[in-house]
Amino acid sequence: MARTRSEERRADIVRAALEVIAERGYRGASLGSVAERVGLTQQGLLHHFPTKEALLVAVLEERDRWDTSGGPGREGWRLDLLDALVEYNAVRPGIVQTFSALLGESVTDGHPAREFFTGRYAQVRAHMAEVLRLEFGDRLPDGLTPERAAPLLTAVMDGLQYQWLLDPSAVDMPGAFRDFVRLLHGGGAPS
Repeated sequence: MARTRSEERRADIVRAALEVIAERGYRGASLGSVAERVGLTQQGLLHHFPTKEALLVAVLEERDRWDTSGGPGREGWRLDLLDALVEYNAVRPGIVQTFSALLGESVTDGHPAREFFTGRYAQVRAHMAEVLRLEFGDRLPDGLTPERAAPLLTAVMDGLQYQWLLDPSAVDMPGAFRDFVRLLHGGGAPS
């Protein structure tokens, strides 16, 4: 089914907002600069997204859709497919940088993305517990439950992204994640 003109315009605005936020951060990004990038007036942009916060949430939701497009839905992920997601992120630094910057900004009181990220991380931890349960059952080789290990898995993925963004030549994000998965299985890094 063909997308309507309005849906296409909204998609263009979200892509432009992602670019502007990547360049300037959320606080430095203005609706006017996003509107200019897509050839609209600010009033025209407000027709599609009534507030800057609504646009931010649309950007974050789109980023999450990219993470699951081309593969199974979140409920179909396995531990080996998380490795594929890390590999995929390694070839799109702009999106990873934008997401990481917004995540960092969202920890401040009153940030419009705080609620999004709080809810997202609750879902991610639950999802990671499901992934770990599918892989290991009720206990990992070290005795941790999937629920106890899920925040650690999430922290490794996000922490590797930050380190990789700061120094991509020093951090092999996909390789380090594969090493971590070997540790989860009770084995060390390869010799």
